Amino acid sequence: MRHDDVLVLVRYRLEQANEALADAEFLLAGLRGPRSIVNRAYYAMFYAVLALLQSVGEVPSRHSSAIGIYDREFVLKGAFAKEYSAWLHRAFELRQTTDYRVQELPTPAEARTLLEKATAFVGEISRYLEREGYPPALGQASEEPKPTKES
Repeated sequence: MRHDDVLVLVRYRLEQANEALADAEFLLAGLRGPRSIVNRAYYAMFYAVLALLQSVGEVPSRHSSAIGIYDREFVLKGAFAKEYSAWLHRAFELRQTTDYRVQELPTPAEARTLLEKATAFVGEISRYLEREGYPPALGQASEEPKPTKES
């Protein structure tokens, strides 16, 4: 694939991530259901991972594959803190639970916490891609603090 095509795809995925974050923030501000907030927060993280993987020529077809490649190629090699991986795994688990197990709903506090972590996660991937020479997406996530041991 041509480099220009990769740039377009990376930017598109980052824009999707930022749009999902904005949707989640809108839902949270409107006191909407935590399930929808969790869904949008997870997808923000997932789209950011897809942008990252696209930048290295990886295009997985499953969510679990994308998460596994992210862990193997970026977290284990030290490009991202292990806490980010834990956040992504928790988001995936929570989204699976809320989407497919009708009786298990997230609390508003869980949804709010996940959105905060998703915002930091997307921001960190965006900054990483910028350092790697990829232009920022329109509506890029704002600078957020890095994870701490309490995360």
